[in-house]
Amino acid sequence: MLLGEREQFLSYNGEVLMFQLSKPKHVEGAADKTMNLCVRRMAFNRDTKLFVQKSSGVFSMSASHLKIEIICCSCTTDSRTGIILPCVLMKKKKRNNVVKYLLLLLHSSNQFEKSFHFKLDYELKEDIRLFTGPSVLWRHDNKLFYISANTCKVLSAPVQLSSVVWTGEIEDEGTVVLGVRTACLPESEVEDEFSTSDRAIWGSEFFGYTIETQKILTGTFFMPHAYSRVVSSVYVCKNNMLKKQLRISLVAITHKNQLIWFQDGLPKGVCELPYEKPCSVKTAVTSSNDLLFIVSFASGNTCVVQRRDSLQVASKWQKVKSVLVDDFIGSGNEQLLLLFKDDSNTDVLSTFRITDLGEVDYASDTNYEHDVPAAEGLQENGLLTVQALETRLQAGCTSVRELQQHLGLKKRVILESCRALIDLVEERTHILPTAKEEGLVSLWDDVENPHSLSKETSSASKVPEHFIEKLWQRVVGDSLVVGVKLTESFYLSLRDISLSLVMDQDFSSISPIIKCQNKIIKLNKAFSALTVSSCQIEPPPKKMKLDLHGKNDLKKEFPERLSPLLAFHHVCCIVLLHAKNQKHQTDSLQESKKITVLCGKILLSLEDISNGKYSVKMLRDNSCCTGSIEDILAVLAISVRFSFQIVSSDYTLTRVNSWLLGEMECTPFKECHDNIFCHKAGNMYGTVFKWTLKNPFEGVLTLFCRNLTVLFQCLHSLTRVLPPSCDVKLLRSGSKGVLTEQLALALEKEMLTLRRSFFSKENKAENSLTWGNEPGKKISDAPVASLLDSEEGVQRFRKKLQNEREESVLSMNQTMNGALYQEIALKIAEAQLNSDMIVWRLS
Repeated sequence: MLLGEREQFLSYNGEVLMFQLSKPKHVEGAADKTMNLCVRRMAFNRDTKLFVQKSSGVFSMSASHLKIEIICCSCTTDSRTGIILPCVLMKKKKRNNVVKYLLLLLHSSNQFEKSFHFKLDYELKEDIRLFTGPSVLWRHDNKLFYISANTCKVLSAPVQLSSVVWTGEIEDEGTVVLGVRTACLPESEVEDEFSTSDRAIWGSEFFGYTIETQKILTGTFFMPHAYSRVVSSVYVCKNNMLKKQLRISLVAITHKNQLIWFQDGLPKGVCELPYEKPCSVKTAVTSSNDLLFIVSFASGNTCVVQRRDSLQVASKWQKVKSVLVDDFIGSGNEQLLLLFKDDSNTDVLSTFRITDLGEVDYASDTNYEHDVPAAEGLQENGLLTVQALETRLQAGCTSVRELQQHLGLKKRVILESCRALIDLVEERTHILPTAKEEGLVSLWDDVENPHSLSKETSSASKVPEHFIEKLWQRVVGDSLVVGVKLTESFYLSLRDISLSLVMDQDFSSISPIIKCQNKIIKLNKAFSALTVSSCQIEPPPKKMKLDLHGKNDLKKEFPERLSPLLAFHHVCCIVLLHAKNQKHQTDSLQESKKITVLCGKILLSLEDISNGKYSVKMLRDNSCCTGSIEDILAVLAISVRFSFQIVSSDYTLTRVNSWLLGEMECTPFKECHDNIFCHKAGNMYGTVFKWTLKNPFEGVLTLFCRNLTVLFQCLHSLTRVLPPSCDVKLLRSGSKGVLTEQLALALEKEMLTLRRSFFSKENKAENSLTWGNEPGKKISDAPVASLLDSEEGVQRFRKKLQNEREESVLSMNQTMNGALYQEIALKIAEAQLNSDMIVWRLS
């Protein structure tokens, strides 16, 4: 706002606040001793395309022997409530050259509140700013002064400065004043030589001063000292602390009619301004997510600079009284409100323009009534047009419903085909649904068969309808990662889970070699911890048999290999989930049912890979890695996990965390802070670390890296920062205690499998063999004592004993069919393989 204007404008929550000084209506015989500060709340009406008054308020002040002015107005934070409120700085000048200043807060009820007042023996003219508190800051005789509602006392900063170019909030620093002062060259050689010589040449330097902590910030965080002589105003667009270092993005205007964009203290772009003497700059973010810089000039002109590929002037206007930025039309994005000077009209809001340099453009000199046809014939034609469009819309909705039904039918047919394929693989009888069940009309009479459901179908495991929360895919290097997120209730009812892909094309001519593996990753509900359970590296085989006559045969079969993903120009894969149902019955010998369910399908093409549609995106934002959960899981899926125990007997292990955040340029995942992502350029980019400190002298470092070369580079870099006496030990894939417990459970399962197989064999034999000499006849279960009471009873007991002896011999020599033997042998082999794996991991 221009200093000392009798009329000031301010935007607040989409409204325009007009502050005006006026005298009350004169009453005869009464002395004119008061002055009113009036506020009018104006809102834009989208129907009339004009600003209308919503409400108003008045604040009366004594004006006896005083000259009252509005110095400036702004929106600042009230430290008592944290609410942003409009505030107005008023000046009352007395005859004895004592100047009284009053700061007023405006509440939503249009009531003014006196925040504080102070007196000076001079007038405020240079670099007046309002900021959080509310507080007032100004410059006088190259000194910095400020006062706030908390202190109500004028304070002086222990700094000398020639100008203030910006005042605002900076993360971890509070309110910061950015100014220019005469260069203070250091006596020692500690500071950077380039910075010292730069200040010596230009004779001035930028610096930052924190109001709360009274600390000096280095000006090179904002821009080089060489710009200190030409920059007149600055607007800080973004600031944050990253790795304990201040990162700042700002835009500055210069006396040479330039607008310059600075990133982390370095110039990144420059734009020549169309007018001379730029005095202020502010920003706006439009509906198209464009960042606009609005530059105001002392001549009353205004221009907008757009930042896309480069800085360029997008539009300019002349005779502008004020420029406000807010959401005036209620669209959810910011627009510019330009208030123009109009000598013919006293109401400034009668000549305006609202624009975002895009779709939004309202001007006060546009007659919007011509946009509506007034002729009755046009209205009738419009009604007929609407009716025709409604008919077309209904027909389109009918076509969409029919198409949805057709797609639903195709989906059911594909699903039923997959079920039939699964039943065929698992040697189960598949029964097709009737035409009535599918909503179809049969071309022949369906014959109802009450016995059509086989034992396999009736005993099939029931699967809930909504068990898959999400199916996703990512392409990482030469690997395709496919993930399925299961509902918690469904996951807890399964074990031995794995996925498989069924391709819908024949790739026999290409013969790509694809290495597949499954991993189970568990996330807690807060996404703060990850546990990865993967298929472990298999132990070396005890026996190996190759039936190849020579290496040339192998070359003939697989001449040259493409990357597996590049071998698929366009492919559709059906994702199947295989698992076993957990049994919660008391009978521990009952076998769990194997299930295979359809999760959905994925599409992959060379165009998608080239465009990076499924690529992993790991970006830094506010010292965090913003990759999605799917991106994180994809990186972990293609990585190999290594855990190292680090023990230091003489020094603490604080260097490890500094090494990860510093040299390795790691940032924690936003979704799970325990794991951190390496952004360092080169082979180590993409490595995931997890550092767990058990105590100050012992910790476990877990790495998820692509290959052994990356592992070697990471360890080589780590050894340079560790104390010489550190002991680094590669840990097994599981702790010894956990593996021992797993081995005990595996051996127990192996024993139960053997026992179950024996009873299964005996039960099968009972059903297929006839015992004794008399088929179908059973010996009564009479007590032994009653049998021995008579000679006949003794003979019956002897015969019974002889039969049981023969049955025992037959049971030891019984035979079984090949399918039963194959089933028992497979179960025993699986149990023994699991035990052998754990023993190998323990060895």
